[in-house]
Amino acid sequence: MRLELTGRQTDITPALRRLVDRKLAKLERLLNDRAVSAHAVMTREKNGYRVDVTLHARGEQFFHGMAKTASWEVSLGEVVDKISEQAKKLKTKWKDRTRRATKVGLIAVSEHVVDETLVRAAERIARAPRTGHARMPRILRMARQPVKPMSVADAARQVEANGEGVVVFRDTDTQVVSVLYRRANGELTLVETEA
Repeated sequence: MRLELTGRQTDITPALRRLVDRKLAKLERLLNDRAVSAHAVMTREKNGYRVDVTLHARGEQFFHGMAKTASWEVSLGEVVDKISEQAKKLKTKWKDRTRRATKVGLIAVSEHVVDETLVRAAERIARAPRTGHARMPRILRMARQPVKPMSVADAARQVEANGEGVVVFRDTDTQVVSVLYRRANGELTLVETEA
């Protein structure tokens, strides 16, 4: 983390710089090395010592704290406490966001319509504790689709017509359930099940 110190009516001594480094190291550990830079303004006033610290973390997050007490060490301690509270609040938001991402459903294709028991089973699997560092991809729930008999050409026209970009159908030529969907690059992809 880059540290910039500014002294107003005071000189920044090596001892004062070490004190600031030691106190801000706690914030670096708390933010898991996401801290980019910090700017500390040390001001000696008539009746105490004032410390203003602005910390910049990755993701354009800024934390600010100010304290005025009778010593540099106490002022820095109060500022670090204020900023650490802000950082803890942000970390809980990050954790909540990742927890919410696992609660979405799954597209399941059965003989005629989407089977709700398969969807619930997939959600339980998604919420199960993960081993290792492999993350389950985000799965989005779509509307129920009846499996209608149609040709691949008809399914392609259906993909163009509906806004979802996915059609589940029974192929009239092979009599198997198939899925036709549009990829991000615009190509149509056909997935056929085994008979």
